[in-house]
Amino acid sequence: MGTRKGRPLPPGEQFFTPGATGLRKAVERRSAAPAVFLFTQVPRWAVPVAMVVLLLTGLAVTGWAGGLAVLPVIAFVLWMAYLSWPSLATGGKLLRVVLLTFLTLVVLTRFGAIPL
Repeated sequence: MGTRKGRPLPPGEQFFTPGATGLRKAVERRSAAPAVFLFTQVPRWAVPVAMVVLLLTGLAVTGWAGGLAVLPVIAFVLWMAYLSWPSLATGGKLLRVVLLTFLTLVVLTRFGAIPL
């Protein structure tokens, strides 16, 4: 067998939420492969740099192009927030809700739904 490239998986007993059913179980199962790839095969700096570049582009560019730049950031933050929600304390949950609200408002202003 060839050598495995990338970082090793983090230690832990389970990758999925214990006792999860329905939508949570489906999202966790479908997210497993992209999450493992993203966090083990892609360089550590790539995702944060991409998110910062997209966010700064969305904040700097007015009009629909700025809104489009922020949409992948919203999708990524929403995905990570949903997956981590069961293990978060109240402060962590509040921070994620505030961040998603801010990003949504940025997109709405860029698309012209909320005038400045």
